[in-house]
Amino acid sequence: MRRYGKHTDEDDIRVRPSRRGTRPRTHTRPKHEDAAEGLVLTVDRGRLTCLVEGRTVTAMKARELGRKGVVVGDRVAVVGDLSGAKDTLARVVRVEERTSVLRRTADDNDPYERVIVANADQLAIVTALADPEPRPRLIDRCLVAAFDAGLEPLLVLTKSDLAPARPLMETYAPLGVRHVVTSREGLAEGAGAESVRELMRGQVTVCVGHSGVGKTTLVNALVPRRQRATGDVNAVTGRGRHTTTSALALPLPPSTTGEDGWVIDTPGVRSFGLNHIQLSRVIHAFPDLEEGAASCPRGCSHNESGCALDAWVADGHADAARLHSLRRLLGTRERREGD
Repeated sequence: MRRYGKHTDEDDIRVRPSRRGTRPRTHTRPKHEDAAEGLVLTVDRGRLTCLVEGRTVTAMKARELGRKGVVVGDRVAVVGDLSGAKDTLARVVRVEERTSVLRRTADDNDPYERVIVANADQLAIVTALADPEPRPRLIDRCLVAAFDAGLEPLLVLTKSDLAPARPLMETYAPLGVRHVVTSREGLAEGAGAESVRELMRGQVTVCVGHSGVGKTTLVNALVPRRQRATGDVNAVTGRGRHTTTSALALPLPPSTTGEDGWVIDTPGVRSFGLNHIQLSRVIHAFPDLEEGAASCPRGCSHNESGCALDAWVADGHADAARLHSLRRLLGTRERREGD
């Protein structure tokens, strides 16, 4: 054997034994057939809180998952210490196939796609009628994301004690989207929460909305035993303060019929990018305009001369504000693609 420029043998003290084992490496991964089923309730700095066999278990992602992400709502396979005792840690070894995925990007120029939650059935778009003022374009973006993900949209209008709901609802009436109106007093007394809760029974509902709209206040009313911190709206900027820093899935209290459900609270958003959604699919979030678009020229951008949507709106089939919102979305995306 030759090492360090001289001949050596096994008696030479400078020859280090190999650290490699003699067992050949294999790419075969364990199947973990004895793994328990779990539901991911929240993710915080690499630690996953999972509901496993009725217990809350802290886990980490197993190395064999590689770069595969795990998000709130995922159904997973868990092994290790499943006692849920303090300072114990289990491992998530498998992520089951997802039935739905709600995604967003930070803005329309951001290529990085963020998965918000998995396996949700319904998207509750929470918006205040005042303090802060409604943001219809953000609502439109959330609707686009809901239709793209295959989620049933639900508009939850809060703070009706500060402003009427009718003006905003007239804008969305052609969409046929279900809606529910609540007030701060109604949520505090419980009656308002029950009307929202009934629309969430038997489903996994994820709540989204920008900061200050009362989203976490709503969730606290829906699940009284689990209170999350809430914040106030800045009187100068009209913006809310982020009080929810990570998504959290909570079980709804059982109804008299035994029907349950889940609600997922998410951090407030100030933008909802749609970089991950193809331009041709955005129109699907505007069913009041989609029928009119059938008469458009092939490849129509819906923002050019000859677009059939102008005549569709002029004939009273849809609101001009809805067409303006659609074109604003498409225009933003077109500028990104042309950069």
